Amino acid sequence: MRPIRSASVIALLSALPLAASAHTGVDGGVHHGFATGFLHPLTGADHLAAMVAVGIWSALTARRAWPDLLWAPLGFAVMLLAGAVAGLAGIQLPAVEPMIAASLLVLGLLVATQRRLPALAAASLVGVFAVFHGVAHGQELAGESGAALTLAGMLAATVLLHVAGIAIGWSLRHGHRWAPRVAGAVVALFGAALLGGLA
Repeated sequence: MRPIRSASVIALLSALPLAASAHTGVDGGVHHGFATGFLHPLTGADHLAAMVAVGIWSALTARRAWPDLLWAPLGFAVMLLAGAVAGLAGIQLPAVEPMIAASLLVLGLLVATQRRLPALAAASLVGVFAVFHGVAHGQELAGESGAALTLAGMLAATVLLHVAGIAIGWSLRHGHRWAPRVAGAVVALFGAALLGGLA
């Protein structure tokens, strides 16, 4: 069963480089409602990869199931929301697209190497990247009706993707050693490709 599960994870992550750009905008140009916000992280490959990778990394490197598993996902979710609110308020940050792409490169390498960081450092690292993901969303939604509901949907999907990543990572802790390395390498290569496309 483990080889099948690992192969499924690899196949899913291998499909991520099909995305053409680091940030594709809120789906279909429709900027309102909980459902729209919920669907965006599930259909935007950059956000999907980042959020799942945070969960996988947390599970692979946690010394204990509680509370170690939660620091990085919580840091990402909180700072994603903070960044989105800043974007809605019109706050501009430099290099938003490159930082989103860089987040995939770094998170992929963290998954591949299973690098363990102190809990606060892990939360801070992913939180910095999450701010840029959030700002991109907030800027897209600025001035749109239903922005608060859309952000609520995005946050809910973010939490769901973190949980999915944690479940995948936890299943890989005692599985094949190569599976996390390949999964992390795929995400890192996706990030590198996006960075190359932005250069």
